[in-house]
Amino acid sequence: MNGCATLYWYYLNLQLSAMRKWLVLTIGFLLGFSGLHCQDSLLKMPRGYLEKVSSKASQVETKLDNKSEKALRQIRKQEERIRRKLSKIDSTAAKNVFNTTKERYKQLEQKLKNPGKLGQYLPKLDTMATSLKFLEGNPQLLANMKDGKGKLDATFAKVKGMESQFQKAEDIKQFLRERKQYLKEQLSKFGFAKELKKINKQAWYYNQQVSEYKEMLKDSKKAERKAIELLSKTKLFRDFMKKNSMLAALFPVPGGSVSGQGSQAGFAGLQTRAQLTSFIQQAGMGATNTMSQFQQNIQGAQSQLTQLRNKLSQLAGAGGNDLEMPDFKPNSQKTKSFFKRLEYSTTIQSQKSSAFFPATSDLGLSVGYKPDDKSVIGIGASYKIGLGKGWNNIKLSNEGIGLRSFIDWKIKETFWLSGGYEQNYKSRLNGVVLTSPGAGTREVAAWQQSGLLGLSKTVSLKSKFLKKTKIQLLWDFLSYQQIPKTQPLLFRVGYCF
Repeated sequence: MNGCATLYWYYLNLQLSAMRKWLVLTIGFLLGFSGLHCQDSLLKMPRGYLEKVSSKASQVETKLDNKSEKALRQIRKQEERIRRKLSKIDSTAAKNVFNTTKERYKQLEQKLKNPGKLGQYLPKLDTMATSLKFLEGNPQLLANMKDGKGKLDATFAKVKGMESQFQKAEDIKQFLRERKQYLKEQLSKFGFAKELKKINKQAWYYNQQVSEYKEMLKDSKKAERKAIELLSKTKLFRDFMKKNSMLAALFPVPGGSVSGQGSQAGFAGLQTRAQLTSFIQQAGMGATNTMSQFQQNIQGAQSQLTQLRNKLSQLAGAGGNDLEMPDFKPNSQKTKSFFKRLEYSTTIQSQKSSAFFPATSDLGLSVGYKPDDKSVIGIGASYKIGLGKGWNNIKLSNEGIGLRSFIDWKIKETFWLSGGYEQNYKSRLNGVVLTSPGAGTREVAAWQQSGLLGLSKTVSLKSKFLKKTKIQLLWDFLSYQQIPKTQPLLFRVGYCF
């Protein structure tokens, strides 16, 4: 009887244990399903994400394509000018130097038709492309988008096109480096330094323009930032990045794998720190100061490298000059688009009251275009508001409008030479007739001219909206011709944004 009871209790415990395991598995499955469902609901992509990515990729692709074609066309024309000029000096040399030019450019054209995979790492492009791959494998995240699959495919095509254009740009940069070196070697004895310098400038500006387009990728819109932020919060996407991103292919990280290989596959053949330490100790034949001597040598080498880097910086100059053009001061505005060269500003100018006019304040708004880093050309308009005759007689009134044109030329650091021409309509002079002895009567012109010349000082501001403050002291050399006369010295304060 005791044996049967023991067997019964043993069987009951087995059943209870099995039930407990079943309950744990069931609860775990339900929690996991609930968590996955919750995660999916959190990962619904913002509706504008694909449109923003597609628009940015299309814009950068088009700009890169146009700029690359323009750069090649300009440099090819410059080479043709050099060839014609050299032909007048030495026709045989011209034929020998440029006999393979057409073939070289044709080879480049063929290469650009099949640019291959991008050979450099662009973090923003990597994140953009990997997020699209992730969405391709998880189409449920696009359920809130109409025709999400079609939009994803179109966006993928745009990003691939942009990636191809970046690789084409790298191929062109390599080609230009080779052409520059070749022409320098062939033409150095003919005195074409000026022409070669122009080619160097064109190549330099092309490199800077490509860098500008890379920076455009970092300018993320709200929908892009929100989408990447949502994805980055999930372990699923982080694991996907470890295995499928371009960075993971270059430098595999622990826990990730690329193309089915282990996380250490990318490090095959590389020695560990312990192996290097052991090798150094063995090479020192047991010397106790081997490591300290090795460290001293490393420090000495780093010091020499620093000195060489400083010398190179001095040769290149503080303005980012090319070693081949030590006197070249690049114009950073040349690589910017038209709208990015525009500078908007507002100005305030006050004048005290006179016998004819009340105290006034001119509120101006202007837009300036920067052809280079040292000049600004612009136009604007102003509104003149009357403030009354004094503190005891404050009265707001409409005193007229003004049209402005100006040019600023940088003298040194924050000081600028400013000039301008303005037409000011003064409503109080409309229809006014003045009588003077010996001159009879005449009607005063409501539109009066101002010619301005003076100095400006700019003060940079750490503000989200206002970039700098501009203080101006101007001399109106046409004020002496105005009737009635106005004050010749003007003080203005402006704010650029």
